[in-house]
Amino acid sequence: MGFCSAIGKKATKRARAIGDALAFTGEATIAAFATFLTPHKFRLKDCALAFERAAAGGLSIAIGIGFLLGLILAFQSAAALKMFGVEIYVADLLAIGLFRELGPIITAILLAGRSGGAFAAEIGTMKVDEEIDALRTMGLDPVRFLVMPRVLAAICAMPILTIFCELSGLLGGALILRIMGVPPAAYWEHVVSSSGMFAIVFGLAKSCLFGLLVGLVGCGAGMNTKSTADGVGVATTSAVVGGIIAVAIADGLLAVFCYSWGL
Repeated sequence: MGFCSAIGKKATKRARAIGDALAFTGEATIAAFATFLTPHKFRLKDCALAFERAAAGGLSIAIGIGFLLGLILAFQSAAALKMFGVEIYVADLLAIGLFRELGPIITAILLAGRSGGAFAAEIGTMKVDEEIDALRTMGLDPVRFLVMPRVLAAICAMPILTIFCELSGLLGGALILRIMGVPPAAYWEHVVSSSGMFAIVFGLAKSCLFGLLVGLVGCGAGMNTKSTADGVGVATTSAVVGGIIAVAIADGLLAVFCYSWGL
């Protein structure tokens, strides 16, 4: 009976969490429409501050991770392709992989760990200190007042971070192939020829979607923070883990969609 009781409590807790997530998604959708209809009420300064923290603050990390990713992928791939004398095709592999998949998803994971957790901690602390209740008392919508600027900042920051991550990855691959004797001109020629406009635009569109998911999950975890001693810590952990899971699920669904339509 104790085992069944534990399973029931866990299932009830999960169902309640899903209900809270759906309710927050509805509130965020309504707030987004209200912001679109009355843009003069949008807090641009808060959005700019959140964008600065997400984009400028995470730029060095995105560049460093992208460069190391390019180095590792190029080295591992070139070591295998060199046996057939076609290590130049590492450039095609890097270009397609970074622009379509690895660039957006790696950057989204970085954003979830850095900014998604920060969004949850900021809003969660405000909820514990009853500042959100004060906003409601003054007739202000907390979702529109706190969530929308941060979500829009995450959406705008993701493409910028993704571009720098992808370019630094290509530079890392160029360095490895240059060491292996491949001329830089041949490397960049293969990168340009294999990087179609669709792959670049599709990757940037995916990054915007991932930014939306990370922002919503992070702010949602903050809005649902419990007023306990470890409430903010639990919310921050939920924001990071939930953001990564949401990005992974969305990327899988997009991969199935592209495969079904032959894209």
